[in-house]
Amino acid sequence: MNTPSPAPSTPHPGPLPEVSDWWTTAVSRIRPGEILLRGYPVEQLIGHVGFAESVWLMIRGELPTSAQARLLDAALVAGVDHGPQAPSIAAARMAATCGLGLNNVIASGVNLLGDVHGGAGQQCMEVLAELDQKAGASADGSGAGLDEAADRLVAAYRTERRHVPGFGHRFHPHDPRRDPLLELVAEAAANGAVPGRALAAGLALEHALAKGRSRPVPMNIDGATAIIYSELGFPPELGRGLFVLSRSVGILAHGWEEKSSGIRIKGPIPRRLLPSYHGPEPRDLPQQESA
Repeated sequence: MNTPSPAPSTPHPGPLPEVSDWWTTAVSRIRPGEILLRGYPVEQLIGHVGFAESVWLMIRGELPTSAQARLLDAALVAGVDHGPQAPSIAAARMAATCGLGLNNVIASGVNLLGDVHGGAGQQCMEVLAELDQKAGASADGSGAGLDEAADRLVAAYRTERRHVPGFGHRFHPHDPRRDPLLELVAEAAANGAVPGRALAAGLALEHALAKGRSRPVPMNIDGATAIIYSELGFPPELGRGLFVLSRSVGILAHGWEEKSSGIRIKGPIPRRLLPSYHGPEPRDLPQQESA
């Protein structure tokens, strides 16, 4: 009995454009045996491009210059951790004692990074841009216009009883991360690697905040990294994203340390202590009248 020969196969037409374009992206192309990151084969990046450079490449689309990579790396390193007293770290450590995986531990910490805890860098970037625009500063950010604009901005904040984001610290009289970061920015500006305008605006604000006070209000980590991210051309919202990326390192380290301790269900205060109570004293439920 003759078996009919199979019909010739037709090439697969490929996904329909409305399907393949649903998640269209310029970030990466993934195919069997191929991983392109912004067009670069990943095997060429491995061992030749550092993590900070990879962050820049993935976000911006091109590799940074050595000066840009140095500033970005410095800002990322400076923000990795601020100890268990930081709410995001404390939350991650508590989550680690509840039997959660590291992904949940990290998410618990990151989810606390909002407008109040973790948002000052983005807010400071917005203030720096506003100040630079109002001052009409020259290319190097100098001039009396910048100082006058800073004085007016600080006066407005004081009238509204608001603090200028990125300045002052509840823990450090002088944030130890400020000076090395600003020195790197000043060096890059002197070499023409960055414009220097955000640095000038930040220093003008710091000077304006010190006027009329016995103690200055120095820039903190949020202000210093806001200057770097602004100088590097990142929009404010990405400034917060980069801080979250940086702080995730500390969250991971603390979460892993706490998870490795073997302690279970660790609350916010030691077990022998109880939170203060200021509610009603013990009282009996009123008797209900029979229907």
